[in-house]
Amino acid sequence: MNQSQMPIVTSISPQSGHGSGGSGGVSGGGSSGGGGLWVTSLLGATLLIMLAMGVAGNIYTLFIMRSAALRRSGSMYVYILNLALADLLYLSTIPFVICTYFAHDWLFGEAGCRVLLSLDLLTMHASVFVLVAMSLERYRAVAKPFDARRSSTRGRKVVAAVIWFAAFVLTLPMMIMIRLREGKPNAAGNVKRICYPTWTQEAFKVYLTILFLTSVLVPGLVIVGLYAGLARRYWTAQASLGGSSRSARRRGLKQKVVTMIFCIVVAYWVCFLPFWGWQLTQLFSPQSLRALSPATHSYMNFFVTCLTYGNSCINPLLYTLLTRNYKDYLAQKGQSTGSSRGDLGSAAGAPLQDL
Repeated sequence: MNQSQMPIVTSISPQSGHGSGGSGGVSGGGSSGGGGLWVTSLLGATLLIMLAMGVAGNIYTLFIMRSAALRRSGSMYVYILNLALADLLYLSTIPFVICTYFAHDWLFGEAGCRVLLSLDLLTMHASVFVLVAMSLERYRAVAKPFDARRSSTRGRKVVAAVIWFAAFVLTLPMMIMIRLREGKPNAAGNVKRICYPTWTQEAFKVYLTILFLTSVLVPGLVIVGLYAGLARRYWTAQASLGGSSRSARRRGLKQKVVTMIFCIVVAYWVCFLPFWGWQLTQLFSPQSLRALSPATHSYMNFFVTCLTYGNSCINPLLYTLLTRNYKDYLAQKGQSTGSSRGDLGSAAGAPLQDL
């Protein structure tokens, strides 16, 4: 594989060729590889629906998070807010994707290459790092409840700022190394402009491997480890707790919140693992894809593009369920503050006190 065949690690990059035809860059020729106008139209309609659903859902999530009770008492408030903002930022690239596919050309200049093609890497890392922070917060609330109780909203905002900075640093090489170039004239004599990586094949492989490790593999292993620890501690705690109906209700609400965070994590993996599998296969084993037709390449690009955007549409549904469960927990906690203070102060109940 030569440099002109390197995939661009971004869902905004429709790649038209396969084999020696080259897919090195973003030209907007996603449908020219055999997909046809109807496929491009279907992609455009699907992405527009996702844009409407995702923007509405995430704005609604931000509206819910304005709740004063959640601001004061909710340790997840800052993290859910940042997840919703990351989703909105990612969804903002959809109009450029649609325009690129229909125009069969890159119309947004070199600045567009640098900014737009880096947004999904930025938001991808920001999202998964926030998910790690949320999972760690849940684990600390159970394993070290007194330390977790001393954590402040300001401290979580600092963590969120560090997360965005780390995501930006990981995205910076893409911003620096991408350039706008003119491709070879097609049969009609038209020249397509493409966003093109300037690094060597080996350097690109190293960078792509690092991105896979930082956005999927390492965070995934950390989260799995944290949830394994949570499951063990919950099992032990519930076995030792007595069981008034009120305490059982509150424990059930806490478990629902943890379940919702787990669902957000699983949704992230389901939506992004196919994307990474497709990208890594194109880079490390292009010969295995030579038997695929250009149309199949287009369909796969369309599929992984829609799947990654689908994550930003699914998340608001999970946020809404999470915040509703959390509001129920806060209401229950407020109602039972006086009568259940003794139970909540017990050694057995302490690990499950605070969300």
